[in-house]
Amino acid sequence: MPPIPSTCKAAVLTAPGSPLEITDVQVPDKLERDALLVKIDRATLCGTDVHVRDGAVAPRSDGTYPPIILGHEMTGRIVRFGAGPRTDSIGQPLAEGDRVVWSHGMCGRCANCVIEHQPTLCTNRRRYSSESCRQYPYLTGAFAEYGYVYPTSGRIRVPDEISDDVASASSCALRTVVQGFERLGPVAGHHTVVVQGSGPLGLFALAMAVTSNPAQVIVIGGPASRLELAREWGASHCVDVTEVVSAQDRHNIVKELTAGRGADVVIDMAGFPSAFSEGMAMLRAGGRYLVIGQAHSQTVPFNPTDIVLKQATLIGSRSAGIEHYWRALEFLRQHNTRFQWDRMISNTYPLAEINTAFDNMATGKEIKPVISMA
Repeated sequence: MPPIPSTCKAAVLTAPGSPLEITDVQVPDKLERDALLVKIDRATLCGTDVHVRDGAVAPRSDGTYPPIILGHEMTGRIVRFGAGPRTDSIGQPLAEGDRVVWSHGMCGRCANCVIEHQPTLCTNRRRYSSESCRQYPYLTGAFAEYGYVYPTSGRIRVPDEISDDVASASSCALRTVVQGFERLGPVAGHHTVVVQGSGPLGLFALAMAVTSNPAQVIVIGGPASRLELAREWGASHCVDVTEVVSAQDRHNIVKELTAGRGADVVIDMAGFPSAFSEGMAMLRAGGRYLVIGQAHSQTVPFNPTDIVLKQATLIGSRSAGIEHYWRALEFLRQHNTRFQWDRMISNTYPLAEINTAFDNMATGKEIKPVISMA
């Protein structure tokens, strides 16, 4: 493999609302035990990245913005190992040049990790897109030519059948959906599923839902290009929010499609605060509401009596554990002929044009743009 440079290019955020700056960042020459250094091939853009850049979500719990490398969806090839076993998190052997996806650094030593088996609630986790790129280990974000895999980060070798672009997208959007469906429980053949949102989360949720063969899956979202892909992937009905602009009208459509009963399962992947109240209204008595798409500081009008009267089950799901990364890749591999996964990849941008990718993602022109480090 070519020699590893002492610095590399990275897209750095210095303040909310500012464009990302392409600058040189140090490459660590020494790794912690069990850490990896990877050459990042592809990184995909997540809606959360846009929210952090624009100041809607703070990258750190204290609300500060150190100079950070954004991005947390990536795949790369191993170029250096720290001391320790050369295997992934399920025991598969790893060697230099192998492709991997990897998780945030869950500590494995807190009550949530060990007792509750909820590593996504780890109280000591090391998070990508939150640590200063001026401090060791420097490369703690996806939008850089090299990346640092924390010692406590789970890592999974990518199957040969999965492209870099799709593997990268699976390392956030799909693995999050996989854990959400695990928490949701089974979808039966007589169920109606409503998916709110037709972005990457919503499209992956649609794919997972239709593989359970429910009676129907209704996707509510937009723009038209995303809904076209939703139909190709098996949506029974699509409701374009740019055409059906009233929440009550969308509710009426769901009622009509369910003979007045409402949806058995509603999955919120929309990212809009108002989607929560709308989704609760669409839910049938005794139904289940999986909420993944809400990540903001806004409040919405909601009467909790609806939970009681509907005997509804509300399920929140955040991120995923490393087992969900593996299951996400397996889902992609097993259904590689049923779904054209690359259809979700909307455009590829060089690192120098990353701000254009962010702007197009913010305006809905992109489904899942790729940043190429080549």
